[in-house]
Amino acid sequence: MQRPLKITSRDFALNEAFEAEIRDKASNLETFYPRLSGCEVTVRAPAIKHHRKGGPFFVTVRLTVPGRELVTDRQNEEELSQAIREAFDAARRQLEDYAREQRGAVKSHEAPLLGHVTRLLPELDHGFLETDDGREIYFHRHSVLNGGFDVLQPGTEVRFAEEQGEKGPQASTVVPLKPVSH
Repeated sequence: MQRPLKITSRDFALNEAFEAEIRDKASNLETFYPRLSGCEVTVRAPAIKHHRKGGPFFVTVRLTVPGRELVTDRQNEEELSQAIREAFDAARRQLEDYAREQRGAVKSHEAPLLGHVTRLLPELDHGFLETDDGREIYFHRHSVLNGGFDVLQPGTEVRFAEEQGEKGPQASTVVPLKPVSH
């Protein structure tokens, strides 16, 4: 870690055994994401007027990674060891998700775009559609799924995926929203 681990206990004194457990678990997080730049852990005990035997304890783990801060807050555990373990397990899962996202292993799925066919040029094997925001997008015969180009008509509503072509935006996949009658 670029910054040293920061451990804060509120409303009670944290003993050495629990501090050692927190240091060990924080150090272990770097095996899941070596570029972890900081870790702050806050442990809170129940308010004194409500204090009885044990918890509930509140453990917050705040991790700093490039471009983001990941926060895990685990509450209502009667045993401090259990609260620490659960907080760090949740922090590890968040860190693993972040690492997958950074590697590009998590695909983000954009919502499909909607539009309608405005012009068809069957002799040239292409057509044009208009997006909901008024842009005109080119599409080729082969972009229409299931060989449906020949049955498209102006006005047919479609779902499509957009990409940048050689001459501007184009639809890479065109799917009629309602079956087109033959």
